[in-house]
Amino acid sequence: MKRVFSKPSVPNRLVHHGFLGAMGMTFWLAGVLSEGCFAQINPHVAIQRDVAYGAAGNRPLLLDIVRPKQEAKDPMPVVVFIHGGGWSGGNKQAGLPLLVPLAEKGYFCVSVGYRLTGESPWPAQLHDCKAAIRWLRANAPKYHLNPDKIGVWGASAGGHLALMVGLTSDQADLEGQSGSPGHSSRVACVVNWFGPTELLTAWKDPTLSPMVKNVLDQLVGGSAEQKQEVLQAASPLTYVSKDDPPVLTMHGTKDPIVPFSQATMFNEAMKKAGAVSYLVPVENAGHGFGGPEIFQRVHAFLDKYLRDQQTVEISREPIRVPAKQEKKTLEKKKAA
Repeated sequence: MKRVFSKPSVPNRLVHHGFLGAMGMTFWLAGVLSEGCFAQINPHVAIQRDVAYGAAGNRPLLLDIVRPKQEAKDPMPVVVFIHGGGWSGGNKQAGLPLLVPLAEKGYFCVSVGYRLTGESPWPAQLHDCKAAIRWLRANAPKYHLNPDKIGVWGASAGGHLALMVGLTSDQADLEGQSGSPGHSSRVACVVNWFGPTELLTAWKDPTLSPMVKNVLDQLVGGSAEQKQEVLQAASPLTYVSKDDPPVLTMHGTKDPIVPFSQATMFNEAMKKAGAVSYLVPVENAGHGFGGPEIFQRVHAFLDKYLRDQQTVEISREPIRVPAKQEKKTLEKKKAA
């Protein structure tokens, strides 16, 4: 039987979470949207900002909660969003417009803030994201959550972190001490939007901007050339195994920052290992995309693995970006 999906109410527009810190979405949010504005967009959703989920020394680690206003009858599935920005920029506010439609459908959602590379090098970013997962499990009774149904979604550098969370669950040397010890960091599924999967390959790629090497230098806290073992240890591809949670990867075929080959390489490794992997090419898209079909696939994937809607089919067919987005991409190239 064909399943009908409700069209996500927010946002059907370009989403750009820059690997190099180009956070157009973040600036748009900061200048236009507020908690009150979201409430007007959807009065059925409640937003709680700056909730502490852990600490790094004396520095509190914060997340934003986006949840249904009406109390749920059953424990809620959870979606965790991790923002992009080259591990050096961006903030958790970028996830709010993506999470509001999910909260409307009954998901309990959080958007995670984490230490950026200007504050702490790798693996602090992963430690913080894992602490957020553990915090959710520790607080599952308080918020009426299903601790077995936690999914993670990230874009660009956030996609990389989402993959690392999913593929290294409960690995002692990568858990860190950012909060909620004694709880699992395991997740049930991962949505990866155009995240890098093999950092050593990216660092060696001569076709990429020199800024990519600069970003990776900042990530490892020094010269990546001298710390290539750290790049390898920070690469999701290193941890692929048959026990990994299902992963949905969506990636622009003309991404000039994180090449599409990063997605195909990861997808092939997952299939070879016997893990569940969906790769959806977004034809002609660069480093960012949007549109109803994009969000419909994400929602279908989350429903399948977080709500046990096993009859839902996840199409791997390519998605072509709307004509307006293609035009914007061409205009940007001409301007460059």
